[in-house]
Amino acid sequence: MGILDRYIMRTVIGSVLLVMLILLALFSFAAFVNELSYIGKGDYSALLALTYVGLTLPRLAYDLFPVAALLGSVMGLGVMASNSELVVMRSAGISIGRITWSVMKAGLILVVVAVIISEFVSGESERLAQEIRSEALTGHVNKKIEKGFWTRDETRVINVRRVLSSGELREIYIYEINDQRQLTQMIYAKSATYKNNQWILNDVRNSRISDDGTKSSEIIHMPQASLVDPEIIDVIAIKPRSLSALGLYKYIEYLKENDLNAGHYEMVFWSKVILPFATAVMVFLSIPFVFGPLRSVGVGVRVLVGTLVGISFYVIHQMSSYVGLVFHVNPAISAVLPTLVFFTASLIMMRRIK
Repeated sequence: MGILDRYIMRTVIGSVLLVMLILLALFSFAAFVNELSYIGKGDYSALLALTYVGLTLPRLAYDLFPVAALLGSVMGLGVMASNSELVVMRSAGISIGRITWSVMKAGLILVVVAVIISEFVSGESERLAQEIRSEALTGHVNKKIEKGFWTRDETRVINVRRVLSSGELREIYIYEINDQRQLTQMIYAKSATYKNNQWILNDVRNSRISDDGTKSSEIIHMPQASLVDPEIIDVIAIKPRSLSALGLYKYIEYLKENDLNAGHYEMVFWSKVILPFATAVMVFLSIPFVFGPLRSVGVGVRVLVGTLVGISFYVIHQMSSYVGLVFHVNPAISAVLPTLVFFTASLIMMRRIK
């Protein structure tokens, strides 16, 4: 049975990779068109735009893996069915369960590939893409954090507006609060650098607030024993969906330790964790497309139906996560639910196969 396994796995994986290439080509073309409005600004050229789009492809590939897995599996098995190869296998006494197991072996390989891309490739490539684009447009690598980054400790609330790739912070606001929750001190620094295990605030404006009024002073350099954990600088500077699951987990723990809301990052974390399992479910779902009610139709119809199902899963998966965030549903539940529903539907369809 080893030859049969390898043949089915090679057919399925080859079809999935072909579909992935087509999807990436379509999405990358749309992304490049979106970048055309920036070409000519600063040193941003068409070549750099292509480089930027190319470096964002690993993250996009990971997001598209379930859809590509379904369409590719349906197409590969559909071609085998059209060539009567599956009929020959069944006539030779090979059960549908045995064929399914061979297909799922291919699905397991796809899951491993998806995890490798997510954990070891997409984060670094996305970070490099942002740096190249920012440096070309502005002349320096600037990581803008949407709405700024907020953190807190026992007596301070800290807001960082920008982060440079070197780890330097820009536009830092520090608010000191006493036990009565009254503002006692406000510090603004144009920049901050990490040296000798401490942060150095530069070009500081310090305002102390008391019952007698407000006293302000300007300081060139002000040491800070603690400000922001240097290990999470890269984490807070890029979009959550561009991070690895491990990076998200560490940042979620950091937020919880500082009593900050980690809901959005938990949503992204669980969506990223469940996606490899969703890929396996989509491969499993392809079996009923070939042996079920659609077994008598052509490959084109199967691919069309598979496209509709794949798009539906993608939309439902995205909607479920954000709806769960809005209505304060456990992120794990909202992320798992769509995959569980499609897996249940797959089992029901498999039971109806004669």
